[in-house]
Amino acid sequence: MTATMEECKSTSLYYREGSSDKEYHVRLEARDNGFVVNIAFGRRGSTLSTGTKTSAPVYYDAALMIFEKTVKEKKAKGYTEGPDGTPYQHTENQSQVSGLMPQLLNSIDEAEVARLTSNPSWAMQEKKDGRRLMLRKSGDVVEGINKLGLVVSVAEPIVQTARELKGDFVIDGEAIGDRLHAFDLLSRNGNDLRGHSCRNRYGALLTLLFGSLQPRNISVVSCWTDSLDKASWLHTLKQQKAEGVVFKLWNAPYTPGRPNSGGSQLKYKFVATLSALVAKVNRQRSVGLSLLDQEGWQPVGNVTIPPNHPVPSVGAVVEIRYLYAVPDGSLYQPVYLGVRSDVEPHECVVSQLKFKRDEEDYQ
Repeated sequence: MTATMEECKSTSLYYREGSSDKEYHVRLEARDNGFVVNIAFGRRGSTLSTGTKTSAPVYYDAALMIFEKTVKEKKAKGYTEGPDGTPYQHTENQSQVSGLMPQLLNSIDEAEVARLTSNPSWAMQEKKDGRRLMLRKSGDVVEGINKLGLVVSVAEPIVQTARELKGDFVIDGEAIGDRLHAFDLLSRNGNDLRGHSCRNRYGALLTLLFGSLQPRNISVVSCWTDSLDKASWLHTLKQQKAEGVVFKLWNAPYTPGRPNSGGSQLKYKFVATLSALVAKVNRQRSVGLSLLDQEGWQPVGNVTIPPNHPVPSVGAVVEIRYLYAVPDGSLYQPVYLGVRSDVEPHECVVSQLKFKRDEEDYQ
């Protein structure tokens, strides 16, 4: 029996508190004429114990239920998908549809960056190198919502900071470790702000976060509108090796989803990154990567998995940083960044590739 890439799954969980520093890996794999759920666990960095949740291969639906149940049980005990082992605030609504979708951005080239930098109608913010996270507070309940619109766990320090802020709200931002970098405000005390201009929403965000004591684990992403300020900070952020910048039409409302092209919010990355599907696991801690085009899955080379990361399984979506793509589509100098649980396999498309232009662009 041959499993499709979507059928194979894996999750790596971590737990750190006091002297405890543990890891737990769950893999759903094809075996003989069915599927099995295998586990590996133990102290981080040591030789792991192994076992199985299925004494014999079972049908895929049964294996998937066992896989999801195992992951849910470990998370309920304090394990998280963050390798730093930060305690997370868990929710019974985990993975349920939230009813909210973020505004997703299309990419632009350098010529468009120059035009928007000089245009006062467009504001500019730094693009943080984190995971998209909308933070929803309703009373004492604080939930995270990922780029797929699903409820997800949130680092406990972010939850505690949210509870210290007055009223209910939905913040849009990027989470890095135990800090949320907030760049937009979608609602405040039951008032939907998505139809308001970007300028007004950002002003409301500043009022929320600076209306009391300085929040400890939620910070505001700076915003520049003056053309000279944008040009200066664009240069500074490149020198600091930031991930990139986002341009926002200052008078535009918040529009959930991603337009087919263009849009009122656009991104420009200083470094090339993409999401790819793991097509095979090689020897010597490397995996083969594939991207999707109209003719199916196309190989784009291999990437080495660093010792501090578990080797992802076939079918996992992973984030890769690379210098450029060569003419046959292979990635030049790829670097493994980790598994992306918030990206679907069908999003791993060939159009993500950035090809080499001139030598000086990469010096």
